[in-house]
Amino acid sequence: MLSASTDCKEPESANFDSVIVRYGGEIGIKRAWTRKMYERRLRDNIKSVLKHHGIPYDKVIRKHGRLFLKTSLAVEASSKLAEAFGVTSLSPALETTSKLSDVVDKSVFLAGLTLREEESFAVRCRRVGRHPYTSMDVCIEVGRQVLNAFPERHLRVNLKNPDVTLGIEIRDDKTFVYSTVVGGTGGLPLGTQPKIVGLLNGGADSSVACWLVMKRGCPIVPLYFDNAPFTDDNATERTLNVVRKLFDWAIGFPQKVYVVPNGLNIKEFKKRKRFERLTGILCKRMMYRIAEQIADMVRAEAIVTGEAIEEPASQTLRKLRVLDSVLTKYPVHRPLLGFEKAEREQMARRIGTYEVSIQMVKGCTAVSGKPVVGVKLQEVAEAEKALNIEEMVERSVEALKIVNL
Repeated sequence: MLSASTDCKEPESANFDSVIVRYGGEIGIKRAWTRKMYERRLRDNIKSVLKHHGIPYDKVIRKHGRLFLKTSLAVEASSKLAEAFGVTSLSPALETTSKLSDVVDKSVFLAGLTLREEESFAVRCRRVGRHPYTSMDVCIEVGRQVLNAFPERHLRVNLKNPDVTLGIEIRDDKTFVYSTVVGGTGGLPLGTQPKIVGLLNGGADSSVACWLVMKRGCPIVPLYFDNAPFTDDNATERTLNVVRKLFDWAIGFPQKVYVVPNGLNIKEFKKRKRFERLTGILCKRMMYRIAEQIADMVRAEAIVTGEAIEEPASQTLRKLRVLDSVLTKYPVHRPLLGFEKAEREQMARRIGTYEVSIQMVKGCTAVSGKPVVGVKLQEVAEAEKALNIEEMVERSVEALKIVNL
């Protein structure tokens, strides 16, 4: 899903001058105005990635269903752009005209660099516009000329399972010839959907949850609650490092982390000995309240968390319902709700946050190791009546720190 993969070999000496950028069918089925907006956002995101990595380019051309990037570093560009949300695949390519003889010559040239002795190949042609030939005419002629050009290699045609596929994309008066398809991340271009506040705690799950909504086009506003003195500085640093990995997928967007000191709130909860066992759920409900204030501040549309349905009593459906009841303005999205732990860890490895998230830090000591079972909303509401919740929320928001990464 995430790693750049190829279905053909890539000749390093081809001196590719273009990249074909393909994007998902979800964009293609949009109405004209919406599709144009999505394509423009993808084009802008591509430019940001290229600038970030110092890859020079001449222009990005938008055609219906495709973007064509003109660059002398097509292979490097394809590798970096594979992690841009919205891109389904890319191909370093050679450009020529749509004249059939030019198409054949360029295809034979690439075949000569790509095909080895006794290998099989197929030719695939995609054509848009009016031309004095059909796509089948192109495939037949290119295949015939490749066989004639390299008789000593004993090549053969295999249309079902070829060793190498020669791709030909003809767009009006331009043609792009390629032999490699690099897998992209897919999804929607980042920035085509509203912002979401992401509750991050440095663990793998919260980063994966944020990544999944980013893949659907939503920029993330990371929100971290610093529970010092019940945790140490290493916990904060680990979270910031996780966010850095997450921001590798959001090049061109603000790289800010919102940090809220939460230690004073926890101390308030623990003062009430009668309700001390509810410290964990009182703390989480406070986080939700503060997250709503941050969502207002940054004009987000929702909150996302890494919670899932787990065996431990900390993440049962009943507990999640008690947490949700505190929200008044924004929904909480939990994209990991149905994923098993092993699946979540696999996704974290793929997006690059897993190794950072498993670094050992001092866990929060405010909550006992034994989770509270069978918590009732009435009991939680009674505990909160003994607290000045509004003042605690206001104090927390005022103490907010914004860390630029």
